[in-house]
Amino acid sequence: MKLLFAKGPSLGVRLLVFVVLSVALMVADSRFDTLRPLRAQLGMVLTPFYWVADLPGRMLEGASEQFSSRSDLLAENERLKAEALVMQRRLQKLAALTEQNVRLRELLNSAALVDDQVLVSELIGVDPNPFIHRILIDKGEKDGVFLGQPVLDARGLMGQVVEVMPFTARVLLLTDSSHSIPVQVNRNGLRAIATGTGNPERLELRHVADTADIREGDLLVSSGLGQRFPSGYPVATVTEVIHDSGQPFAIVRAVPTAALNRSRYLLLVFSDQRSAEQRAAESGLAQEQADLESGARDAVAPPAEGQ
Repeated sequence: MKLLFAKGPSLGVRLLVFVVLSVALMVADSRFDTLRPLRAQLGMVLTPFYWVADLPGRMLEGASEQFSSRSDLLAENERLKAEALVMQRRLQKLAALTEQNVRLRELLNSAALVDDQVLVSELIGVDPNPFIHRILIDKGEKDGVFLGQPVLDARGLMGQVVEVMPFTARVLLLTDSSHSIPVQVNRNGLRAIATGTGNPERLELRHVADTADIREGDLLVSSGLGQRFPSGYPVATVTEVIHDSGQPFAIVRAVPTAALNRSRYLLLVFSDQRSAEQRAAESGLAQEQADLESGARDAVAPPAEGQ
């Protein structure tokens, strides 16, 4: 009769057998090539098991790299956006500085062409009333600004000072409806009065005879009459001349040469109010004084060696 629970070798015996077998296999594998084909076949069979066993780790590593790459890309994207914004701001500032440099160069060139003494000023305010064309500048009584002082930009006359404060002044522009200036046609010297229309882009010439020699494109300059504006400064360019046989006067419209709505830096003109005789007399006195000083220096100078 066969026992249901047969008693086999003990665990110690089994362990000893397996140890001996393992040592024998290692010795045989190290000294002989007998087991090499078997090991190759076992490696081929076990490769899918290795791949499956390593799959969770590789998936975890790939997911970690994916999230890390996405976060890095988002951070880099935000950084590049911030850098682009900073560069755009710098570019805008550079463009503004370039335009400001151009305007200042134009202003300096125009100042070099002006014989009178000038003072550079900056516009700091504009009258909010659309029917009053006035601006505020950053020079005032402390800088020698006076009522009626002419103001111009790099292209021509802009207006005159109508209110002086200690550190600022208000300027009435040529296009204000209450402003008029004596002008003359630069081509032939024809005199007229240019009046503001309330439109910053237009002046009108009043009481110009219908037969007067004036045409589109003529340059109007200040005539100097009235002794308020110096003569010879550009005021406007004629854009339209309308002749009506039934009217004694022609309709003449002109556009100011100055950039009334765009200029930021202005020139305050200090005209020489002396007459030609006074300037000549003062020049002669200055020359005599210089000659006297030169003679005095020669008289006190020690004689040179050999004289």
